[in-house]
Amino acid sequence: MPYAVTVIFDLKPGTQDAFMPLILNNARCSVRDEPGCQQFDVCTDPAQPDTVFLYELYDDLAAFEAHQQMPHYLETGPKIGHMIANKTLKTFEKVER
Repeated sequence: MPYAVTVIFDLKPGTQDAFMPLILNNARCSVRDEPGCQQFDVCTDPAQPDTVFLYELYDDLAAFEAHQQMPHYLETGPKIGHMIANKTLKTFEKVER
């Protein structure tokens, strides 16, 4: 069953330029290297430069859990942690009609 993940990063002021290449690389590697990752979008609003929104779509919960064990995921966390003021992660399962 499709599994969606949303993440909102509230960045510390002035860190977006350093944060973006790291999170974009994580997104590219996720789509390229993880068969269970269907989509990984990194979104911003120019009016809110310190907010970054991620939309990720996985085949199922197991694929998301596998994502969290991938080298690119594990390497990104320590590199971006000091740039994040707040992180809100939410997960959703598709409802069949």
